[in-house]
Amino acid sequence: MANVLRIQLERQNQVLFSSLREYNIAYGITKQLLDSLHKEIVIMHPGPINRGVELDSDVADSKQSIILQQVENGVAVRMAVLYLSFLQE
Repeated sequence: MANVLRIQLERQNQVLFSSLREYNIAYGITKQLLDSLHKEIVIMHPGPINRGVELDSDVADSKQSIILQQVENGVAVRMAVLYLSFLQE
């Protein structure tokens, strides 16, 4: 299983890499990388995805990806927490 997080450029106080392309080459999850593992892994990401940066589109949209389900479930959980928190008031 791979749980990928997005880079948050807005929170960086200093430049950690010269470009998004450099980041993708060094750290991005590509179809080529997945194929080289010789086993199928599940790809997770909480969203939003920076396509072409942390994940290539063909990885994000692959059958190995459960990103859409993860995001959908996250919305339901947050709604339940908000609902329950208002019941406490």
